[in-house]
Formats: sequence, C-alpha cells, structure tokens
Amino acid sequence: MQLLVFIIVYPILWFISKLPYKPFYWLSDFVFFLVYTIFGYRKKVVYSNLKLVFPEKDEKELLKIQRKFYSHLIDTFMEMIKTMELSKAEVKKRYDVVNLEVLRDIEKNKSVLIVCSHYANWEWNVSINNYVESEGYAVYQKIANKYFDQWIRKVRARWNTTLITQEETVKTVVRNVRDNVRSAYGMVSDQSPQVHRAPYWTEFMGIKVPVFSGAETMARKMDLAVVFLKVSKVKRGYYKAEFIPITTAGKSTKEHEITDTFLRLTEEQIRERPEYYLWTHRRWKHRNKADQH
Repeated sequence: MQLLVFIIVYPILWFISKLPYKPFYWLSDFVFFLVYTIFGYRKKVVYSNLKLVFPEKDEKELLKIQRKFYSHLIDTFMEMIKTMELSKAEVKKRYDVVNLEVLRDIEKNKSVLIVCSHYANWEWNVSINNYVESEGYAVYQKIANKYFDQWIRKVRARWNTTLITQEETVKTVVRNVRDNVRSAYGMVSDQSPQVHRAPYWTEFMGIKVPVFSGAETMARKMDLAVVFLKVSKVKRGYYKAEFIPITTAGKSTKEHEITDTFLRLTEEQIRERPEYYLWTHRRWKHRNKADQH
C-alpha cells in the first residue's frame, strides 16, 4: 500500500515542482482558497492560538493575521515540493544568508547546533548545509511511508545534508565528538513535548508550557556552540537568514540559559510578523497541566 501511494502521489509532486514560478504560485493561491475558504483546515485551532497569545488584539486583527498565515502556510508547503527541482544556485538566490562569517568563525573551533523555530520557511533551512564547512546534519521526523522517507533523504542529500532522526541525534553527536569530527547540526526546537517527558516548564508567548531542552542538554554535556537561525520572509518565495550566536561554549552556560534564550529570540520573531509562525499546531495544549508536574 505504501508503494502504491508513492506511485500515485509522486508524479503529481514532480509535475508541481517543474512549474515556472508564476503558475506555481497561482496554484498555491488556488490551494489556499480550498484549504482556507472551502475546507477551513484547523481554523478553530489557529484562531484560538492567536487569541490566546495576543489577548490585546481585537477579532478583526486576529482574523487578518489568520488569513495571512494560511496564505504563507500553503506557500511553504508548495515550496517544500519545489525543493525537488531546486538547484543550489536557485536556492542561494531565494534563501540569502546575510552573515555567514558568524557561523564560519564558530566552525573553526567548535561543532555547532543550529536551532530554529517553525517560522518563515523552515523547510529551506536545510540548505544552510550548502555553506557549512563541517559535516552537516539535519534532525527530522521520520516519515511513516518508507518510500517517501527515502525520497526525502535523497532530495536533502543534494544539499550536502545527512538526515538523522531524533532518536539518532544523541549517538551521532557522541560519536562525532569522540572521533573529533567537526559537525553542524540543524534542528527545529519549538515543538510541544509530551507532558511526562518534559523536564522543564517555562513561559512561551506569556503562557507556561513544557518545552524541549534536548539541544541545551547536548550543548552543555558536549561543550557545543549554539546558534539561533533567524529567518525572515523578504517577499513571496524569498527569504533572509541570519545567525545569532547564543553561546560558543555550551559547558559554560547556566541551566536553562540556552533554552530560554532560544525561546526569547523565537518570541521576537513571532511578535514582529506573527503570520509567519506555524499556528496550526496545538503548541499551548498543555498549559493547564504545569501544576501537575
């Protein structure tokens, strides 16, 4: 069954990836109309999230953000498909890294964790590995369909990236530190963990929630550098990436310092342009359970 689904869906994705940009974004507009207006995919979740974190905004403003978010979300999904045929030259034109020297300076002496949030185009963040001089790794969620999973790995490999699952991350870092392999690891770090696996609760967008602290744990134990990847949307199909150092020596940081700094930087992004954050996830679903742990 997995193979059958892949055989049916893959040609459609391939065709979309081949479209010139003008009809490509026309198609994106049409999909947006279907998802937002006709089917209303997770609109209640999105609105409730926006209302929760922006209590000062009125309904009109929240609905405006919501509509812009869905338009951007569909663009992001479509651009993920476009990755199939996106050349290194094209992605460098559309995903501009403005201060690469910051990463290069850190790479000379340390392995580095590059942490980011579900903001702007997190799918194209993996193209950073076109620039890194270390061994490049990207932590990803394994796809249930093994054929699509193999395909994703193949696509990402074109950008000098080795994909590793969350389960493989720690042993990969430990092995590379042991073998003195200078490496760069990219990971999205703003997901909502399961309550029983959350050792740390803190405020995110003014609401107390469980947060992942895996990046910090590795950085402190292995003395890794940590850099925040701030990605901004310049215009449709174009992004700007900036490296913001959090620490050059994980062992020297205090407990929760790396995680808290990451969260504050993510909040700054969201407050600047909230429509580019991923609001369809139930990020604050555990907010009332803090006292139970």
